[in-house]
Amino acid sequence: MATIARNPRDLVLEANAAYQRLAEQHEQYEAELHNISTSQFLSSEDLLEEIRLKKLKLLVKDEMKALAARLRQEQAPHSE
Repeated sequence: MATIARNPRDLVLEANAAYQRLAEQHEQYEAELHNISTSQFLSSEDLLEEIRLKKLKLLVKDEMKALAARLRQEQAPHSE
């Protein structure tokens, strides 16, 4: 199947927008974790939410790393 050649600049802009959304999500999870961790008393629900948020935060971080690696790989042929 033929693929449409894409402008490297477009790839960077799209990737930057996606990366920015992921970074914002990561910051949101971090803020929610901070709110939980500064609470004086944690319920079992709070502890479960903390675990859930940590997993989501890690998932987003992994997605950010994968996106950055994919972008570097896509740009590599163009830089030579």
